[in-house]
Amino acid sequence: MKFSLYERFTKQGTISEPDGVPDPQYALPSTIHWIQALSMMARDRSTDYKSAKIFYSKVQLKAMNERTENSIFEHLLLGLHQVSALRSLRSVQVQSDVARVASVAWYYGIYAATTAMIAAQDGTLQDNHTQTANSWDRNFSCRKLVMPPFDLRVTTCVKEAANKEIDVFRTGPKTNLVKPPVSMDDAENYLCGYLSGTREWYAWRTIEDLRKSSEFKALNVSDFRTKPARLLRDQRLSGKAVSFIHQAIRFRGKANYREALYLAHGSSVETQITNFVSDLTSVLEAFLSMAGAFSFQRLGNSLRDDFLQDVNRYRSFSLKTSEVWE
Repeated sequence: MKFSLYERFTKQGTISEPDGVPDPQYALPSTIHWIQALSMMARDRSTDYKSAKIFYSKVQLKAMNERTENSIFEHLLLGLHQVSALRSLRSVQVQSDVARVASVAWYYGIYAATTAMIAAQDGTLQDNHTQTANSWDRNFSCRKLVMPPFDLRVTTCVKEAANKEIDVFRTGPKTNLVKPPVSMDDAENYLCGYLSGTREWYAWRTIEDLRKSSEFKALNVSDFRTKPARLLRDQRLSGKAVSFIHQAIRFRGKANYREALYLAHGSSVETQITNFVSDLTSVLEAFLSMAGAFSFQRLGNSLRDDFLQDVNRYRSFSLKTSEVWE
């Protein structure tokens, strides 16, 4: 048989994925079109600094120590630097050359902005990405403190219950995200579709961990066909909410370390990702605008102005703060 990385990876598997790696023919379009849908929704809903200041206008100033203030400034600066990087990457002639690093830059910009918001809200920093996602969900998503298009969430990973919650958001039939979104209805349904897929991914991970647990082994079963096994499974899944940062973690995993074929293999990739980096940029700009508006409300105008002036005076990258926070 002729040598084929695609056939080897997807059919023969790897050490980490012996049953075969995910097929990029499906993974690539869904992730590209999710980012495109987010970008469309952010423009349609005018998710920018001006609207974010109005959205968070009732958020109260908070007294905090200098280390907490500095942590907020630190992560807002990190997020701003990632936006500047993405803006530069848009002009690269072959987008496939930079699509993977752009995806990672996008995620770490989102992660930095998320961390700033959490520090501004409760003065904490989390130990890892999952804890950060869970903290952001508790502090913001479930309190209706998130602007669209970043506000969709499900309160559970139990399939039936989560599907009912997602159906409330849908404006049309379920979709598989294979074709680019054209209308705003498409964009809304694509966000629902990616949320559903992420819920399924987290449920799979939770179930795989459950199979290794002493509780599951004590049942002396190999699957979840029995009532006790199903109850144990649903108990584990019921308390796991999925919101935007959980989706971002899944998105990052594909680009950062899991899937070599994704974004790098296939003659049609370059055609599919023509606007991918531009969409990543606009989505991160919208999210960082929101994070900045919330954080500045907690810090107050004086500290905000000092921070912005210092960044503009000493920054080494090209992006001005006014291009995001004005």
